[in-house]
Amino acid sequence: MIAVLQRVSEACVRVDGQAIGQIGAGLLVLLCAEKGDTEAVADKMLAKMLKLRIFGDEAGKMNRSVQEVGGGLLVVSQFTLAADVAGGNRPSFTQASAPDEGRRLYEHFVAQAMAAHPVVQTGRFAADMKVSLVNDGPITIPMRMTA
Repeated sequence: MIAVLQRVSEACVRVDGQAIGQIGAGLLVLLCAEKGDTEAVADKMLAKMLKLRIFGDEAGKMNRSVQEVGGGLLVVSQFTLAADVAGGNRPSFTQASAPDEGRRLYEHFVAQAMAAHPVVQTGRFAADMKVSLVNDGPITIPMRMTA
């Protein structure tokens, strides 16, 4: 499973011009399930994400997690994170999970996030989404988890 975390002061996802998910300070999570990923991989990624110390403490040092600062999570599916550009000029997405499996793992991740964290918003799987954000820092962290 691949994720790109962006520490944000605000983020919003729109579908057909309507805001369907938005947060203030927290993490924008772009999430991609790859072939072979499982619920256990998703759970491991979420646990790490919630404890990752990338928010400032009183001294401005990155020493607090999204849970400690009470930040939100905006989770957006993004299969293009699995892009392979080694073979030419058109990306290949063969390592991304099949759509049904990707949706199942995305929904599992979101359900687990909602059970573990008080502020979770989402995009819409497989929709044409417009994501806007104010990257705080900027802090952008790629993550990859495997079994």
